[in-house]
Amino acid sequence: MLKTFIDRPVLSTVISIIIVILGILGLTNLPVTQYPDIAPPTIQVNATYPGANAETILESVIIPLEEQINGVEGMTYLTSTATNNGTASISVFFDQDVDPDIAAVNVQNRVARANSLLPQAVIQTGVTTSKQQTSALMFLSFYSTNPDYDDTFLQNYLKINVIPELQRVNGVGDVSVFGGKDYSMRIWLNPQKLAAYSLMPSDVVAALKEQSLEAAAGALGENNGEAFSYTIKYPGRYKTEQQYSDIVIKALGNGEFLRLSDVAEIELGAQSYAGGSVTNGNPAVNMGIFQTKGSNAQEIIDAIKEELKNVERDLPEGITYYIPYDTNNFLNASIEKVVSTLVEAFLLVFLVVFIFLQDFRSTLIPAIAVPVSIIGTFFFLNLFGYSINLLTLFALVLAIGIVVDDAIVVVEAVHSKIDEGEKSPKKASLKAMHEISGAIVSITLVMSAVFIPVTFIKGPTGVFYEQFGVTLIVAIIISAVNALTLTPALSALFLKGHDEKQNSNKPGFIQKFFNGFNRGFKATVNRYGRSVHFLYRHKWITGIILLLAVLGIWWSSATLKTGFVPDEDRGIIFMNVELPAGSSIDRTHEVNQILYSKIKNLPGVQGASVIDGRSLISGAGSNYGLGFIRLDDWKDREDESLSVQAITGQLFGIAAQIPEAQIIFFSPPSIPGFGNSAGAEVNLLDRSGGSFTDLDQTNQEFIAKLSQRPEIQYAQSSFNTRYPQYEMTLNVPLAKEVGVSVQTIFNTLQGYIGSIFAADFSRFGKQYRVYVQALPEDRASESDLNNIYVRTASGEMTPITQFVTLKRVYGPQSVTRFNLFNSTKVTAAPAPGYSSGDVIAAVEDVSQTLPSNFDIAYSGLTLEEKSAGNQTTMIFILSLVFVYFLLAAQYESYLLPFSVLFSLPVGVFGAYITTQITGLQNNIYFQIALIMLIGLLAKNAILIVEFALQRRKHGESILDAAIDGAEARLRPILMTSFAFILGLMPLVLSNGVGAAGNRSIGTGAVGGLLIGTIIGVFVIPILFILFQWLQEKITGAPTEKLETIEENTSHEKE
Repeated sequence: MLKTFIDRPVLSTVISIIIVILGILGLTNLPVTQYPDIAPPTIQVNATYPGANAETILESVIIPLEEQINGVEGMTYLTSTATNNGTASISVFFDQDVDPDIAAVNVQNRVARANSLLPQAVIQTGVTTSKQQTSALMFLSFYSTNPDYDDTFLQNYLKINVIPELQRVNGVGDVSVFGGKDYSMRIWLNPQKLAAYSLMPSDVVAALKEQSLEAAAGALGENNGEAFSYTIKYPGRYKTEQQYSDIVIKALGNGEFLRLSDVAEIELGAQSYAGGSVTNGNPAVNMGIFQTKGSNAQEIIDAIKEELKNVERDLPEGITYYIPYDTNNFLNASIEKVVSTLVEAFLLVFLVVFIFLQDFRSTLIPAIAVPVSIIGTFFFLNLFGYSINLLTLFALVLAIGIVVDDAIVVVEAVHSKIDEGEKSPKKASLKAMHEISGAIVSITLVMSAVFIPVTFIKGPTGVFYEQFGVTLIVAIIISAVNALTLTPALSALFLKGHDEKQNSNKPGFIQKFFNGFNRGFKATVNRYGRSVHFLYRHKWITGIILLLAVLGIWWSSATLKTGFVPDEDRGIIFMNVELPAGSSIDRTHEVNQILYSKIKNLPGVQGASVIDGRSLISGAGSNYGLGFIRLDDWKDREDESLSVQAITGQLFGIAAQIPEAQIIFFSPPSIPGFGNSAGAEVNLLDRSGGSFTDLDQTNQEFIAKLSQRPEIQYAQSSFNTRYPQYEMTLNVPLAKEVGVSVQTIFNTLQGYIGSIFAADFSRFGKQYRVYVQALPEDRASESDLNNIYVRTASGEMTPITQFVTLKRVYGPQSVTRFNLFNSTKVTAAPAPGYSSGDVIAAVEDVSQTLPSNFDIAYSGLTLEEKSAGNQTTMIFILSLVFVYFLLAAQYESYLLPFSVLFSLPVGVFGAYITTQITGLQNNIYFQIALIMLIGLLAKNAILIVEFALQRRKHGESILDAAIDGAEARLRPILMTSFAFILGLMPLVLSNGVGAAGNRSIGTGAVGGLLIGTIIGVFVIPILFILFQWLQEKITGAPTEKLETIEENTSHEKE
């Protein structure tokens, strides 16, 4: 079989060319994303109950909906929020493998069951169910430098002309605008004037409904044999301020009429005045763009930017847009970085090969083999539906080091045959392949086997491991196919025979360097042989080395910081502002402006947007603010003082100057799709259904204890029951006595204070609402109630304060639930030098002190990290088991594989200790590097054991076989290991964009391989001697018929 490929080089090259062509086709079709799509599918249910407070919504809307939705197929947990501004939202999170469309339909069906239990006002405004990605692809900000255009005009211009275009971009799930400044016809009532005419808001609403309406009056002249028929047309609902002003409220007699403009001011205003945004110092409208699950982030953002270029041409003068946050910046920069690392790794690997083989032709063979494997992998990635992301690219960087191994092993084996005096490179290739094909197959099987268990991990962690593992398995298998077909064929073609080689030594600087290198290497090999003899005589040394390594791993794994994925410098910092409970939107705006003025001049900051009345952590509320701080490009921030950590430190310094507000700064989470803030997400549950005051008190104590822990920089929760509120009591007997119904009292209060949604109207091709409400100055304080009157049964107007008394109380702004229990959400950020694993451990400790009826539950990325921890150990053990059984099958022995397995702890200890010294974490990247390390170290051991076994079968003593095998394989082992180590050096030394991930994956692998190889080459022969001796005690010494090789070579001579 192998002879065929050596004899038919064209066949061998064609196989490789086809692999490359398929790979290039795959590469052109692969989507580019930052991480594979690992965020769990999320379905959101939203409802509104105008004018209701949080606790009313919780009891009347959320609980009936939750009862029905709970337990829908495939859900993991559900959270819900009710706020004082009348909104209810429930988020249902599903398992990784649930189809989001099916999940949406299932949730929708369950919501339909609850409809009969909901208040009429909620059903009227509608309960919506939608798929949602929880983290935004990009934030956009349009701002106006033209004083004629305020933010209300801006938002409506965008709603009419820009947002529909963006929503049509393929893959955009939602364009969410911060702020509710849609146009609305505002009818500002004057309570005194209405009272003077014995009117109430309900009379105004009745007049509106009566006069502004669509009419279908039919047509004249139909069915009567007329020549023409005429449709009767009525102007319909009023559209302009003038039309509304002219509405007749009542006839006053003498041909005089009371019109709406006599008792109210009418303007085309905004639907809501809660909240506003400022970008780069100008009034602005901010929006977040969310993608649908499984869409290509990079393509969506590129398409949106194209769309924005078209839009920009038509924007009114003075309106421009700014992009404070765009995931593509980080994605493109980090992918460029990894691609350049690939190239650097490629060049460094060949430098090592050239120094060891000292012959340009030999170096060319691995140089041809590596790209074939790397490019060919893309075809299979496309086949499996993966994407080009940081994981698959890291896998390819690691693959270079592994893939070059196979080629080096083959070329090196052919070289040693030629050095032994073989004249024909073709025969040398054949002989070498007979010796080495077994080792190549077992190396491939072991390297693949190590990654097979990885594909069984569940959940988002599993997606990480799987994409990584499968990419490597594919690259390794293609590389083995190459090593058995292309490489031997190229060796037979390119390499020179023994005689030619002897004649071609031209003295020169390079040759002198090589001669020196060879002398040094020969001396090293001899010294190495003597050292193995020494270790054989003092076998206890090997035992102590292995024991120390095992103890070292045990100690280091207990003290090494853990994490999920390293937090990268993403080029943006989010800001969250919380003022004391009940602060007005104007006060929030003032604080935001002070912050903005201080932030914009910081070195390293490119621009900032601030938004009033919204928070990324707590939702909407007048005392919240949020901001996006965009940093300069990574290449302009190479200095340590401009790193994201340094700038965040300066920002916290600025925040300390504003004591009235709680201000925190955080980076977006490392993995898109898991909420908006980095750090641990904990939910404090009240299992007894007690009062919100108790929950608040326990929550404050919990946060205070967390904040005292050194691992936690800050712990914060938006839950607060200290919001100032009025509790209203009615004097019902008195109301009944004068003939005023309770409903009338509430309707009047709503009409003046709350606002009534009275009608709809169409304008600019969109539908807007008409709102009736008193002017802000007529509803500013409690004393303004004296000016509000209701009509009694006798038609007299009487002040509403006769029936209503207000008492000052405190209550929550919004209430949240988690899995059907009242809860609060606490975010805890790791202090510098600590990892998310430390934070989780601290939270676990503190949670032990909670009262018995309280409990905690994790959500988001924290939940994943918690459940991923237990799987990794299992996978690690499985990988070792797979390696063991494959080797047992290969060597036909249950004992010999231990000589490979027992050599691994040294390298694993090396990986742990280097990661610890460099201050990195034990995270997913490190664990992947560790699993790969098992394969690489096992490969070194396999090379020595395989050759020692062959020598033993040829009749050498166990000791000689072990030492000869080790000496013969020292050159390829050192070559492949150093090639791999140098190939990873660009990762270890990386800085700038994506550096945290690069270092995490590079450092452990390099440290482990370096220490594992240097100590391993001494330990493996001793282990082989021990286990081969044990094996022979059971089965006797192995023998091999020497004729087989003789026959083969004599055939070729013929």
